[in-house]
Amino acid sequence: MKRITFLVLVLFAFAPARLVKTKVNDDITVSLPSSFVKMAEDDIIVRSTMVRAPLGAYTNLNRDVEFVANISPTQWPDADMEVAAKFFKSNIYNLYDRVDMISSGIQIVRKKKYIFYEFESRINGNKMKESERIPVYRYSFVQYYVTKGRTLVFTFSCPKDQREEWQATAHAIMKSLKVK
Repeated sequence: MKRITFLVLVLFAFAPARLVKTKVNDDITVSLPSSFVKMAEDDIIVRSTMVRAPLGAYTNLNRDVEFVANISPTQWPDADMEVAAKFFKSNIYNLYDRVDMISSGIQIVRKKKYIFYEFESRINGNKMKESERIPVYRYSFVQYYVTKGRTLVFTFSCPKDQREEWQATAHAIMKSLKVK
């Protein structure tokens, strides 16, 4: 009996969080954990490397796990998925000091093709600044929707040591995307 109780507890510990349908904008909906809240503008400014504000940015209450929807500044006039996939992969490797790719490819969600990359990353610390010496390790699942004239980018990210807790949820979030 104790083994069954323990097994049930372990299974629930790694089950995806309860997801609720969230409207990012008029064209995009996604199911996110019920504990997620819209990111404050200050958080977006500090965390974002993009020039323009994201379409939507959400985080957990600890502010260490996030989902961001954005438009890529790179447009593919002919929606060439293979060329775009190579470009996006190269860009990921250029953003971080180390990337350990877990999986990548093209998946179909609601009859639309998405390029995806699931990986762990490391950004080395800055040895010149005392407060930034420690490297940052993250788990990320990035998904791109390429159409003629625009590319939508969806990113889920959490600390690397929380990967087991969030990986199933990241997959569920990306499979829930609905783009008009």
